[in-house]
Amino acid sequence: MGYRAIFAVGFAAGYVVGARAGRERYDQIVKYGRQVAGSPAVQKATYTVRTKTTEVTRTAAAKAPDLAKSASKQGTKIVSSAKQKAADHMPSRLGGKGGEPNDADDISADGHLIYPADDSRSPSNGAHYS
Repeated sequence: MGYRAIFAVGFAAGYVVGARAGRERYDQIVKYGRQVAGSPAVQKATYTVRTKTTEVTRTAAAKAPDLAKSASKQGTKIVSSAKQKAADHMPSRLGGKGGEPNDADDISADGHLIYPADDSRSPSNGAHYS
């Protein structure tokens, strides 16, 4: 319903602004708008929407602190888990808990990374780089 009302108001405003019919047509549109706004059905719908909006807003405001605490706790758990997983995979020389044997395969004696294309060993998946 809201989209139709917004469309109707926009259409009327566009017509008024763009019309060359003059002041008489503008006064007719304003008069019709006031009649619609004053009708009992529109008044009732406006009251219902206003009441429901107030109710939903109060409910959301009451729940917001609890949801924020819950989100904060969940975020802390996620960050802690990510830190743990990163530390498990990080080499110990960089402060992690990962072992050096895997790193030794990827790092040359002078400390540079060995790329599969540069390595004479073939990868474990059977692909050959050249």
